[in-house]
Amino acid sequence: MKYNYVQAPLPFQGQKRRFLKPFKEALKDFSPSATYVDLFGGSGFLSHTVKQHYPEATVVYNDFDGYSHRLENIDKTNVLLTDIRQITANSGNRKERLTDEYHAKIIERIEQEKGFVDWVTLSSNLLFSMNYASSLEELKKEKFYNKARMSNYNADGYLQGVEVVRKDYKLLFDECKNLSNVVFLVDPPYLSTDTTTYSREDYWKLSDYLNVLKTIEDTSYFYFTSNKSQIIELCDWMENNGYCRNPFADANIKTIGSQLTYNARYEDIMIYKNNE
Repeated sequence: MKYNYVQAPLPFQGQKRRFLKPFKEALKDFSPSATYVDLFGGSGFLSHTVKQHYPEATVVYNDFDGYSHRLENIDKTNVLLTDIRQITANSGNRKERLTDEYHAKIIERIEQEKGFVDWVTLSSNLLFSMNYASSLEELKKEKFYNKARMSNYNADGYLQGVEVVRKDYKLLFDECKNLSNVVFLVDPPYLSTDTTTYSREDYWKLSDYLNVLKTIEDTSYFYFTSNKSQIIELCDWMENNGYCRNPFADANIKTIGSQLTYNARYEDIMIYKNNE
């Protein structure tokens, strides 16, 4: 059975759903039986898409941020959100801010949870857009809005056939770089992007971002970035001034415009190259 998700089943900062069509189109240039290694697995959306597009491929999903653990607890999350919907059923118009009374009732319900709580999904259902809390104490400080999802989340078959690992991307790259017919999916956190929902907030500095370029030297790859990072311009300048070889030389580039704020836009970028 095929499971063609058009976005990740649970909220995740930076998932690649807007690149779904061009990514599938670009996959035609790559082998249906290759090993695809998703170095920065995130929500697993790229891994899922490859496995559904090429069922015979080996797909390795590096779940460094623990997304699969959230999927495993999706039923528990649905129960909690169902109770929150019941609490707010008579609270007024959708999207409006909830009163302190409703805030207190929701916090009381969340406090009843023992063990796992999906703070990212809760934040997506209670907080103003793009705001996230990673603990109960952080959540208590935030204003709540009447925006709880009206239906349950579902992740049936999402990672079916995908090999899930969890390790530093550099270790995974070293393990796989000498495999024959291997394609690396490289979607690191964008430079200057808020990383509070990732597993290590202090992980992503300029040196980390540049070190990732080692994974696309003489390999087959998909690399994702944005024009905010100016990484393409930097690599062009470094090559033109004799400092290094441009890792993006002869690669294909696809861009998608994105709205950052009401009057600010940027471009998401997909760069890919088949070196086989």
